[in-house]
Amino acid sequence: MIQENDFNSDISDIKRMLCDIQGDIRSFMDSSNHQHLDMLVNNVKSDFSGVIVRHLMEDADKDLEKNMVKKCKMRNDCKGLISNVLEKNAGLIRDGNVHEASIEENRLELKQLRTKVPYDKCDICFAEASDILSRQVTLMHSMRIYETNKDKRQDLSRLPPEEVVDDILEPLCHQKRFEILKAISAETKSFTALSKLTGLRGGNLLFHLQKLVDKGMILQRHERGDYMITGKGFKVMDGVSSIYSALEPELEKQDKTSE
Repeated sequence: MIQENDFNSDISDIKRMLCDIQGDIRSFMDSSNHQHLDMLVNNVKSDFSGVIVRHLMEDADKDLEKNMVKKCKMRNDCKGLISNVLEKNAGLIRDGNVHEASIEENRLELKQLRTKVPYDKCDICFAEASDILSRQVTLMHSMRIYETNKDKRQDLSRLPPEEVVDDILEPLCHQKRFEILKAISAETKSFTALSKLTGLRGGNLLFHLQKLVDKGMILQRHERGDYMITGKGFKVMDGVSSIYSALEPELEKQDKTSE
């Protein structure tokens, strides 16, 4: 009887070990696939944006060659300077998120270049340059990678307060829930792993997990299976990351001021 109990205990231990190994392999595969997918998407974006930038600059070169004043000794010099500004502006597309300040900086550079040339006929060349830059910006708008502050304010006015608070902000407002989302943004995690990570046990951890599940931020693969982030959860965390990156310089200043 004792031997049979020992045998059953050994079998149970082996099963647990196999489950742990399977979980580790699954997590590794999930993480690897996620990273591989991100790499593929980033490569596609890079190639796609590179083609657009080259196309924009080819068009810009043709338009400048065609519409700039022909008989001018400064023509080639001005064309080179203008092309540099236009190329820098078009290159913003590669970032995938164009800021209004960057556009205005390039507009200002064109205006400053105009003040350095002496002829009235120079207005023709710089009007063409300004028109090309505006067409680049229009394309950025159509690609949905550029919004002015006015556009953003209009978007903010349309936000439904109740839905935003209940479905996005409230689930994130607890540090432990944020830790959970952050952890499983990269790979799936078991209940045990999340317990070790957060320091929460049993019902306390389950409460926060269920809150995130109910709000569509995470899901459980199957009963007692690993937890993984949903598309909604990943977008929310990606948005938080963008906000933090934008505010990080200001936060650092505040920390230094308070010291």
